[in-house]
Amino acid sequence: MKSPAATTDSPTFERVSVRLLNEDGTGSEQENGSVQITRTGQVFQFTITSTANGSHILESIISKETKGFRFGTQSFTLNIGAHPVVLYFPSGNECTGFCSLFQQITQTDSENKSLFDQRTENASAAQYFQFYGYLSQQQNMMQDYIRTSTYQSAILQNANEFKGKVVLDVGAGTGILSYFAVQAGAKKVYAVEASNMAEFAAELAKSNNMSSIVEVIAGKIEEINLPEEVDIIISEPMGYMLFNERMLETYLHAKKWLKPGGNMYPTKGDLYVAPFTDDALFMEHFGKSDFWCQNSFYGVNLKSLRQPALQEYFKQPIVDTFDVRILMAKPCVHSTNFLTTAEEELHKINIPLQYTMLSTGTLHGLAFWFDVGFLGQISHVYLSTAPQEPLTHWYQVRCLLPNPIFVRAGQKVSGHVVLHANNRQSYDVEIEVSVDGTGVRSSNILDLKNPFFRYTGVQAAPPPGNQSQSPTEGYWNSSSVVLNGGSMNACSQYSGQAVQAGGLSAYTPQAGGNVMATGNASYSSIPPPSLISTPPQNYSGQTVQIGSERYIIAANQPQYEQGMYISGGMSG
Repeated sequence: MKSPAATTDSPTFERVSVRLLNEDGTGSEQENGSVQITRTGQVFQFTITSTANGSHILESIISKETKGFRFGTQSFTLNIGAHPVVLYFPSGNECTGFCSLFQQITQTDSENKSLFDQRTENASAAQYFQFYGYLSQQQNMMQDYIRTSTYQSAILQNANEFKGKVVLDVGAGTGILSYFAVQAGAKKVYAVEASNMAEFAAELAKSNNMSSIVEVIAGKIEEINLPEEVDIIISEPMGYMLFNERMLETYLHAKKWLKPGGNMYPTKGDLYVAPFTDDALFMEHFGKSDFWCQNSFYGVNLKSLRQPALQEYFKQPIVDTFDVRILMAKPCVHSTNFLTTAEEELHKINIPLQYTMLSTGTLHGLAFWFDVGFLGQISHVYLSTAPQEPLTHWYQVRCLLPNPIFVRAGQKVSGHVVLHANNRQSYDVEIEVSVDGTGVRSSNILDLKNPFFRYTGVQAAPPPGNQSQSPTEGYWNSSSVVLNGGSMNACSQYSGQAVQAGGLSAYTPQAGGNVMATGNASYSSIPPPSLISTPPQNYSGQTVQIGSERYIIAANQPQYEQGMYISGGMSG
């Protein structure tokens, strides 16, 4: 190696083993060569020359956007030109010298830039703050009543911790969390908001006569100054898979204003990861690329783009919800204590995985969700996005494996998830799973910045093959209905569940006579208008006994319009 630290010279690294990689992971055979970086003005020319014949193996330019990373003690991967390249140096010192030089060339000029600006590209930041500057987006979050009510409950249940205290609201939006703090007795709240929503937050404080208590500060936490330290920090910094948008780093940065012994709401976050099986989802995602199989789309053959399209689709995390029964093992958990974690620790998050499979089937990928805990002095309150809990605007996230693997109940499956932070306020998600003792493994790298939003509003269906008996026989054999003074005994299995009929009639013989179910009405524990608890005077129609309650079938039947049930101003 010659002069690796002097970027004004032309440092050269000799006897380097070089391997060029293709997009599918295959690569050329290793070849020995010399690596040279030549600076001309502000341009850094990168050249690899073959030792065998002196030809150029690779020639390109290194810029501040060039990506590369070291792995092991002697290897470095560089994403440059048309092909990524793996460099294997003859010694660890040689590799260290190259890493140092690479960092000097690619590091961003941090002079007069906040930590936020250093880690975020301008286009991403502009889009981010524009998005959260819309009242419609604030409304979307505020109307997530699981989210909003849990925050208010956590704060009010620990009102003693807020009474007479100074509070910092990070990324305040409209300031809704600030008002919860005031309701709990806070004497002062600094509501910091970097988007244009700060103007609306100030207007809201003024119209609620709260301007003297809730002080809105427009700007980024990394750039503003507070007149005093605070006792408590509150925020809603969670994104998809907990860490998306990288606002958690801003939340942790705010601890520079926190008094010793102060608290944070939320106090910790737990990211859960579990293997899942879902043939329908996999085939749906795989089938998207069929569009590119056309050989005459308006006269154009698209087939050459089918494989790149397939790879792009599988790089998309899927945001939706699912039935918890598709999970094949108990989830692994990665916990982050916001009081003790430094923001730098979120730049690369390594989550080891170890499962004992609970079912046999095809493992299609990994499912993610999170819980956050508000650990107050009086009460601990949790906000959960788990699949078995009420749905939130975070949903759940699933990452598919392009090559699913077959597993059996009782087998050990291990692997890892690595979240690599990027300057687009998101993460590149590296996943890998393997069946212990078999050599069978599968992996993928996904772009969390570009998810596929699949949620349709329809309740997630249970996985196929989940019924151990005939659902029809199980339902009708567990209940009996006798009309005209008889009774209907509903077993507890169906108590409170919605009853739906699709417009057809179904008859079944019972001990006491025939039963007919018809109509499109859907109701749960509250009967529709056609079933009322008190018979009208001079009524001589049919009655139904359900448990200890007695209902009649009213003479005035509900209105139907084009086969849809209409009642109480709502139509299907």
